[in-house]
Amino acid sequence: MDCPHIPELRYGDFSRRLHDRLAGQRVPITGSLELTFRCNLRCVHCYSGSRDIAYPDELSHEEGLRLLDDLADFGAPVALFSGGEPLMRPDIFELIRRATSRKMRAVVSTNGTLITPDVAARLKDAGLSYVGISLDGLEPTNDRFRGVKGAFGLALQGVRNCLAGGVKVGLRFTITRGNYADVGGVLDLIEREGIPRVCFYHLVYTGRATKLVHEARLSHEETRRTVDLILARTKAFHAQGKAIEVLTVDNHTDGPYLYLRLLKEDPARAAEVLSLLKMNGGNSSGSGIGCVSWDGSVHPDQFWRHYALGNVKDRLFSEIWSDTSEPLLGKLRDRKKHLKGRCAVCKWLDICNGNFRVRAEAITGDLWAEEPDCYLTDEEIGL
Repeated sequence: MDCPHIPELRYGDFSRRLHDRLAGQRVPITGSLELTFRCNLRCVHCYSGSRDIAYPDELSHEEGLRLLDDLADFGAPVALFSGGEPLMRPDIFELIRRATSRKMRAVVSTNGTLITPDVAARLKDAGLSYVGISLDGLEPTNDRFRGVKGAFGLALQGVRNCLAGGVKVGLRFTITRGNYADVGGVLDLIEREGIPRVCFYHLVYTGRATKLVHEARLSHEETRRTVDLILARTKAFHAQGKAIEVLTVDNHTDGPYLYLRLLKEDPARAAEVLSLLKMNGGNSSGSGIGCVSWDGSVHPDQFWRHYALGNVKDRLFSEIWSDTSEPLLGKLRDRKKHLKGRCAVCKWLDICNGNFRVRAEAITGDLWAEEPDCYLTDEEIGL
């Protein structure tokens, strides 16, 4: 959901041309590359369960280059480097440079603690388009989540180093019961620091987060209040002429919720937003988003770590992604007939596309059960 600013990467001329070119094809718009499993922090909600140790089966430098070339040849326009902590990989700058030399946009998702002024300069020199730095609350909350005292200060300095070095940077905040009270404070922080972008992620229950389902999961009402706060603050930013990009991610309920709000407050804007939501198409796990893990395993997205479609050490990513005989991939690309419960009859299905199937599986044990974190009422979904 974007509210109300429209980020160019998703909805600008680039994205419109992209959607036209890829219409009907199965080329991932974003290739998520987790090229290292190693991380210097110990985040309690980490979807990969990374630790600060050496992992022997990581993709080699040559395998990483081959993967990037294959993605470029396949037509994927964005390469997202994540981990683990991607900046712990010695050849990360060479891999970024390879992606950009092949005309892909390169993005890094990082905890930010390793971004010195020199690292920021090297990221810019490699042609990086954007760096997203995870900050899950103000200092006490963030350091508790990260498992390392001082992580907040290091991450914030990493943000400042990016800003000073001319690297576009934004924050990534995963919303849980343990930190949602800090959302307002983090919005204050980005305003004070001049940070141009923030993405609020709804928690997906995988990796270490599977152990946090009951203690970290917000109620539907708490989620609505949090989204309302984000909407109100974003509206205030733009009323003040502050072009801060604010997005929510990983719960496609947000799109219809925003539309229903705007339908009451600004019907003309609501119509424009509805058009954009239809173009976006909702969740694209297994089609618009593909993930390659540190050991070469290919997943429908970064949260499907328990299910591998194949391995790029054995077959090219493009071949794995194009294999129509893979049962899960086929169902994800034609998921509407498999959905159950409220999702199957929801009037927003074309906008949401059934949301995150891996979340339904984590909560209910049924991959096709209704989305447990959809916070719309029966009336709002047309029942």
